[in-house]
Amino acid sequence: MLGTFRAVLLGTLAAAGLAAGTAQAETLRIAMNADIRSTDPGVNRDENTDTVVLHIVEGLVGYDEQGQPKPLLAEKIALSDDGRTYTFTLRDGVKFHNGAALTAADVVAAWKRYMTPALKWRCLSQFDGSGQTRIESVEAADPRTVVFHISAPSALFLSTMARPDCGGSGIYHADSLNADGSWNKPIGTGPYALAEWKQGRYVELKRFDGYSALSGPADGYVGDKTPKVDTARFVIIPDPAAARAALLAGDIEIVSDVSASDYKELQGNPAVTTASSPAMGISGLLLQTRDPLLKNPDLRLAIATALDIPALVDAVSEGLAEPNNSIVPLASPFYGAVEKRGFTHDPAKVKDLLAKAGYKGETIVMLANQRYKSMYDTAVLAQAMLQAAGINVDLSVMEWGAQLDKYLSGDYQMQAFAYSARLDPSLGFEAVSGDKDQQPRKVWDNADARTLLEKSMITSDGAERQTLFDQLHALFIADVPMIVTHNGVELAAFSSKVEGYRPWPAARPRLWMVGFKG
Repeated sequence: MLGTFRAVLLGTLAAAGLAAGTAQAETLRIAMNADIRSTDPGVNRDENTDTVVLHIVEGLVGYDEQGQPKPLLAEKIALSDDGRTYTFTLRDGVKFHNGAALTAADVVAAWKRYMTPALKWRCLSQFDGSGQTRIESVEAADPRTVVFHISAPSALFLSTMARPDCGGSGIYHADSLNADGSWNKPIGTGPYALAEWKQGRYVELKRFDGYSALSGPADGYVGDKTPKVDTARFVIIPDPAAARAALLAGDIEIVSDVSASDYKELQGNPAVTTASSPAMGISGLLLQTRDPLLKNPDLRLAIATALDIPALVDAVSEGLAEPNNSIVPLASPFYGAVEKRGFTHDPAKVKDLLAKAGYKGETIVMLANQRYKSMYDTAVLAQAMLQAAGINVDLSVMEWGAQLDKYLSGDYQMQAFAYSARLDPSLGFEAVSGDKDQQPRKVWDNADARTLLEKSMITSDGAERQTLFDQLHALFIADVPMIVTHNGVELAAFSSKVEGYRPWPAARPRLWMVGFKG
């Protein structure tokens, strides 16, 4: 089997200079399961896009390993007594990939573009007043000082700035844009610069020799991010089995998201090092509450009750993950006794709920994809469990981009889905809740929940936030807009010649501070 994969891979990868015999010693190659969508931070993005872009651009702040926002391009941050004015002092000596020095004017220009509705920046709604925060102005007080004025105090202003799905609110040079203002390519301040994007084949980054690293150890997206290799190449290998074969053949050095079964098998191979980390993303099944059939809460609860979630999670993760029905991740300090309460498998109750809902065997279509094995496996197992309970579910397997588009438009009945890590529970609840008329991708349209969520975003008192998260969890379980199954574990495998690679709870690969032994 591996010989077959290797033959196919060598034919495909050799053209890109990726076969073992043509690889350069200072080229670090990592498998990526699909192409990126763009290079514009937080615009037309997905998780792969965010991963690549955050090697190229940096924002004023970034997440540390514990999910706390820390200064990145900023040297220090001052907050006014009324909580409405943030003053960022930029680090001295930071340069863009074109050699230009970072200035406050660059920050203002990038943020002005982010706040333009036509751009469709992922996180516009977090800062334009649609949610809890409105940026009233961004000003350059002097070449190293940027001042943000916001409409009301926000406990999550910096955390939202740092979000990977926002592109880290990355700052880029004006030369990143074409003369007409359209996007060309990112010229950032990150440890790597974009060298080449061969669509459908690879994205290649080059070491930025002028990178200005922070002091201290590597820490999430902050700390020392010095590039250790000349070239970092994200190689697009959609088939997980092919990625595994390429690793064993020496055609790539890193697979950041191996399956649970492959992980266990690779642990015994001396040529490979394995590493794992608890993940803070959430996986499960989305239910469209505006669908003519699934708008019935009794039917949604019947679906949740028909699932043997512990058995499903055990099978999907090969026993490496624990079930969790809460938006609050197991690894969060806010995961408590209330969050442990979820759905219980109860076949008798399912029959009662289906009768109450007036369900007559109508077909429910569940979307899935094979790009993410855990999503596909979840869908297949859930379909079998639901069919056994008398709930007629058809599986529609599609390309991931098409499924993502349907998620963004709300055009589905049910789908297996996963959200990337949100390192604060408020951001986790924000990812799923909102007004569907304004944001069709939102799963949970509950006005009471939005009120609680807004309160959680304002207060910094831990006890008060815990109470709010407990109330949000109880509402979420009662409404069943989504069946969260688990948080999962980030499983990586890489060549034993590689040093410095570590998975982490944000579950996105980082190639700075990673190199070859010796």
